[in-house]
Amino acid sequence: MIPMTSFIPETAPFNEQQRAWLNGFLAGWTGITESVDGNAATAMAAGLPSADTNVEEEEDFPWHDDSLPIVDRMELADGKPLDRKLMAAMAQLNCGSCGYLCQTYSEAIASGDEKNVSLCSPGGKETKQMIKKLLAEAGDSVQPSSNGNGSNGSELNGAAANGAAAWSRKNPYSANLIESRPLNQEGSAKDTRHVAIDLVGSGIKYEVGDALGVYPTNCSDLCMQIVDRLATDSHVKVATPQGNTKTLLEALHEDCCLKDPTDELLELLVGRTPNADAQATLNHLLAEGVPDGFDVLDVLEVAGESTITATEFLECLDPLNPRLYSIASSMKAVGDQVHLTVGKVVYEREGRVRKGVASTMLADRVNCGESMRVFVQPNHGGFTVPEKDATPMIMVGPGTGIAPFVAFIQERAARKASGDNWLFFGDQHEAYDFLYESELTEHVHSGVLSRLDTAFSRDGDTKVYVQDKMRENAAELWAWLNRGAHFYVCGDATRMAADVDRALLQIITQEGGMSEDEGKAYLKTMTSEKRYVRDVY
Repeated sequence: MIPMTSFIPETAPFNEQQRAWLNGFLAGWTGITESVDGNAATAMAAGLPSADTNVEEEEDFPWHDDSLPIVDRMELADGKPLDRKLMAAMAQLNCGSCGYLCQTYSEAIASGDEKNVSLCSPGGKETKQMIKKLLAEAGDSVQPSSNGNGSNGSELNGAAANGAAAWSRKNPYSANLIESRPLNQEGSAKDTRHVAIDLVGSGIKYEVGDALGVYPTNCSDLCMQIVDRLATDSHVKVATPQGNTKTLLEALHEDCCLKDPTDELLELLVGRTPNADAQATLNHLLAEGVPDGFDVLDVLEVAGESTITATEFLECLDPLNPRLYSIASSMKAVGDQVHLTVGKVVYEREGRVRKGVASTMLADRVNCGESMRVFVQPNHGGFTVPEKDATPMIMVGPGTGIAPFVAFIQERAARKASGDNWLFFGDQHEAYDFLYESELTEHVHSGVLSRLDTAFSRDGDTKVYVQDKMRENAAELWAWLNRGAHFYVCGDATRMAADVDRALLQIITQEGGMSEDEGKAYLKTMTSEKRYVRDVY
């Protein structure tokens, strides 16, 4: 859309890109536009565009492809404005774990409205480092926006009974734990929990497909080991990464990320460590990155007899971000509760037990009746049950990826939806790892779950996964797609979801008699129609 005239004076405090956007917006708002051939077009008095009004094409983001490495994504964004370069640095999953989408998170950082650059958990260290590099190159051009629209999941999800508080990422609700029940049977190598949380009196509402944000706390033993390594008083008052004043122990427990050491911490310790070997190791970690599972305490142990104050130490830590979990319940079935499916993460490295901060909190460190801070993160991209109850639904969710589909099935049962439902579930051993077996079996018997196909990878000589079960049922799956079925995937983006995507494309091309390009076009259409939706991380 080309504005007929400039509505924004040259002296206005906007750059060229902002002035062009505002001129276009105001031109459209006043109903005055100019078509390509120069003929003026005037919008209808009701505010609707006329038939010959040109519509601005949607911006193309060639780097928005989660299969591309970050080097290729940054090359595709070369020469673009800062917010687009920042977007290219993201993991491109639109997973919502940051409370934004990739585009809106990058725009919030570029505007200065979002200061936390460590929210893209799938992108990890390489994303965070690239963001910092881009911001350093941009210098003073990063300015806070004046419109206040940089919100990371601050949508209001409910209010206290007296209307005094609205709950959001920035104002979480203190909810009590009802239960944390093991789902795996004795003999399993895993510890997966069904977690139920009380929302009575909160006013919080959620839809199936939404996620619950949980603010975790760090393990007290780890916090005390860090205090001992710093050789300081655990009760000394410090400023947290969020700007609050607490004791050092409280700050480490509640506000600081102790998992991923920052480059700032490594750089500080290099200059404070008298040992030449320690300096060399720290410099190597700076250059090559820290190994998987290498945490803040590991860095302090490498640094040895370094001398840093508690305040200096905290200034080099990232904030402890909330963890997002797919909601495993429908409010139509459970009322004022919210359920999660959480895989407890515990492993040993270098003779020390390492713990997933949120998963072990939910499994071990919060007792029934004790509280945690939570908020609802609305689903994105249409990841929810079909709007029409008669529409068929295919769900692929191995392991903890089953969570949202437990909610989907509960929702369809409560709505007495007539549409067929097909679930593919997989894990290691049927005897130990068939999560929600009794509930799913009941849904099969009642007819709510039309088909249930399982793949237990370690029960036979040959490993079988959910994508293998899809291929075994290719003709039936293709028939469901031809009936307009929606296809959903939840779980690991790098391996499972990629394998499922390849299997789905293969089924479409083979059963539909299409070329690979035609199959990809079919999948693209399904995606644009929100019939192929993924919640991957």
